[in-house]
Parts: sequence; C-alpha cells; structure tokens
Amino acid sequence: MNEAVDNNAPINQGVDMYGRQKPDLLSPRECAIIAAQAANEKKATDIMVQQVGDLIGVTEYFVICTASNNRQVDAVVDEIEEQCRLRGGAKPYHIEGTADGTWSLLDYGSFIVHVFQPETRDYYRLESLWNDAPLVDLEGEAGLTNLTYSERIAKLVGREA
Repeated sequence: MNEAVDNNAPINQGVDMYGRQKPDLLSPRECAIIAAQAANEKKATDIMVQQVGDLIGVTEYFVICTASNNRQVDAVVDEIEEQCRLRGGAKPYHIEGTADGTWSLLDYGSFIVHVFQPETRDYYRLESLWNDAPLVDLEGEAGLTNLTYSERIAKLVGREA
C-alpha cells in the first residue's frame, strides 16, 4: 500500500541522522544561562549576562566573564562549548581569540560569549558600552549563588564585591 507523503510535515527535529535523541532546542536566553553556569563551573568571576538584542540587533545576549590567566580562559571556553553543545544543542558559528590569550569570543549567533582576563576586561569595559541593557538574574534564573565580583562589576550588577 502506498501512502501519500506530506512534504509539509515537520521533520523529526529531536533525532539526529543516526536515530539518537538530540537535546531539545533551547531559547537564546536559556543557552546564555548555560554558558554562564559553565563559566562558573570553571571558577570564572564577574559573570554577567546582558540582554542586548533591543540595543544592537546582531545578537540577543552577551555573556561576559573574567578568567585569571590564559589556561583558565581556555578552560572556561572549553567548558562553555561543551555544555552549550550537550545541554543546549548549540555550537558556535565562530570562535576568536587574541594572540596573547587575554580575550576569547564564542559567537553562537543569538548569543555571544566573551571571556576576558582582568586587565583586558578593564581596558575594554564591554559591559559598560551596553549598560542600558537589562541583566539576567543569574541567582534567580540560573541558581548561581556563589558568584564572585570585582568592585567595578559588583556596582554594575547591583551586588557587593
């Protein structure tokens, strides 16, 4: 018996080409929160998520954090990549980094992650460029209660250092 094929029927988005279950696709906000949680797992500090979509139009969220040295920058970037892939089904479109390892960027399209060393973050002050952007409450939405902030960033996020 030949059954008619509906070419407009949705493709099973939950299974990959090998029949394995894929993680549900998450919103950009949920993926940005996963990135913040991953950064926290690798002891990044000054973690913040800004909702910049209404201000810049090229992405919805910036995740910005600080790592103390080159090795920690690499570890934070690796953990973010892995957790966003495993938990959010997201892979970066592009990854960049400075030659000296003081800044790495992961571009996921709908959210962008910046991992800075302290001196570089203080120099660029990226979070201050978009200080009109609403902040995601990482304690309330991500359950991150042990975040560490420098004095400057603590003021921006309304917390004590």
